[in-house]
Amino acid sequence: MRFDLVDLKLFLNVVEAGSITAGAERMHLAVAAASTRIRNMEIELGTRLLNRERQGVHPTPAGQTLVHHARLILQQAERMRGDLSEYADGLKGHIRLMSNTNALTEFLPGPLSEFLASHPQVNIDIEERLSDEIVAAVADGKADVGIVAGTEDVTGLEVFPFRVDRFVIITALNHKLAGIDKMAFADALDADFVGLDRTSSLQRFLSEKADRIGRRLKLRVQLRSFDAVCRLVECNVGIGVVPETNATRNMKTMALHRIDLTDDWAVRNLSICVRKLSDLPVYTQDLVRHLAES
Repeated sequence: MRFDLVDLKLFLNVVEAGSITAGAERMHLAVAAASTRIRNMEIELGTRLLNRERQGVHPTPAGQTLVHHARLILQQAERMRGDLSEYADGLKGHIRLMSNTNALTEFLPGPLSEFLASHPQVNIDIEERLSDEIVAAVADGKADVGIVAGTEDVTGLEVFPFRVDRFVIITALNHKLAGIDKMAFADALDADFVGLDRTSSLQRFLSEKADRIGRRLKLRVQLRSFDAVCRLVECNVGIGVVPETNATRNMKTMALHRIDLTDDWAVRNLSICVRKLSDLPVYTQDLVRHLAES
């Protein structure tokens, strides 16, 4: 078989995007060139790799097998690049990191900035996802490193402890709930909420918790950061759910009241997960160790 790494990267991008056009754009290739590469791969193998339909493409059984092997080959190539980077100036490494909202906003900025400062030739792509989605992405090879809630089933992955935090409710000092110190999330659902953007993994998580008990969050406004949530909560627009670390920090400068959530899921043991640490490039191993030790 005469496949090169560009062929394999292109095929993975087409499958992940569900479209040859979108996959070609990710690779900065013309659509015609991308189509020709994939067609040549199919000719070389003597079988179809993609089912082409009006709404997009999806892999055939042979294509799914190629996806599996392509990921392994590209990961090995990336590891080789990393191992050789110590000997070749200008050779850059690339790490795909996925994290849930809590870790991404509260705990990652500091250690990531330290790591990047000490590894100037390494780039990191960060994507925010729900913890269960992150576990699946790491297991499938779509992410190199994941930061997830400790309650997730991570069977088959290597796991390292990262941080412990908890979610709390914050209110304005003159809100009707301001006299309460502890409560269940379900008991707060009659109130108006200030939340994060609907694409946030935390916001989706909270909405799912409400849906499971037949309720819904009454969101007055959705913002991009926990600090912005705190500012509008202080103005009594609604109540918010934020990490304890964020609430503690903002209570020093804002007139806020904190209510501890009694739900088991409110306590967050955050973990680092990878498929197998020893199979990752040296610089990715360095990142995992740095996060675990920081």
